Parts: sequence; structure tokens; C-alpha cells
Amino acid sequence: MTIAIYAGSFDPVTAGHLSVVRQAARLFSHVVVVVAVNPKKSTLLTAEERMSLIREAVARHPNVSVTFTEGLIVELAREIGASVLLRGVRGATDAQFETELAQMNRALAPELSTLFLPAEAHLAEVSSSALKERLTRGEDVSAYCPPAVAAKLRERLSPSLRSHP
Repeated sequence: MTIAIYAGSFDPVTAGHLSVVRQAARLFSHVVVVVAVNPKKSTLLTAEERMSLIREAVARHPNVSVTFTEGLIVELAREIGASVLLRGVRGATDAQFETELAQMNRALAPELSTLFLPAEAHLAEVSSSALKERLTRGEDVSAYCPPAVAAKLRERLSPSLRSHP
């Protein structure tokens, strides 16, 4: 059984993230989506809210679970017996950052492999930050995130956005 970890802040989860999860669910026996909590980083949604939104979005994948950690991802990987760290990439900028992160993880845990999975091409420009910006401008974000995510963002960002699609 191969366990893979897909970690990120997921503030919030996007359709691009879910594209990576779908690919991973086909490739691995078990995929653990990890909400990485950094107490020094400001987020819009709580860790519990992010996990709940992800759980709802991945519910149809029986081999995908969701958890969180405030520690190092490599430590969690060792604890649960994971052998692969998954990283989603949107383009060249992501690839550079993700390669550096993979090299740091390799130095900490040489027994773990990092696998880069690109999101679908039409989702390449959708980051969590861009999603929040689009919604703030009143744009339709239904192609970029699940309905529950859009509703939660509208609730958080502005009461005036609650009636938009």
C-alpha cells in the first residue's frame, strides 16, 4: 500500500487542488490531504473550516482522507507510513519553488519521494489568493472552486457578496 501526502495551506481549496487530488487518488492506495497550519501565517479560514471544505469536496474518493499538522510534513509522513509527497504545480514559477521545497524535504527525509502533479491546464492560473480576489471583484468563481467554498468565502469576505453566483 502506497500512501501519498498532499499538503498545503488550502486557504481555500481550489478546483486546481482538487484536480491534483483526483489524479493522486488514481495513482496511490491512499492519499492524505494535509492542511498545513503555520501559526505565523495569517489565513482567512480556520484549519477546521479548511478541512471541512476539503472533506466535502473529496467525499466521493474513498481512498482520500484529510488531516492537519502544525509540524513538519516529513515528520507526519514518517508517522503515517507515507512514502510520497505530492506537490501541485501550475507553471514555471511554482516549479522553481516546489523544486527547492522538494530538495529541502529530501535533505530532511531522503526516504521520501516528491512527485509533482500539474493541475488541468484551464486551472493553471487559479491560486487560492486569485480565487479570493476574483470573488471580491464580484466575478463568478464557480469554475474554480466547489460551491461550498465560494459560499464560505462570500460569507467571510463581505456580506454584499453573499447573493452572487
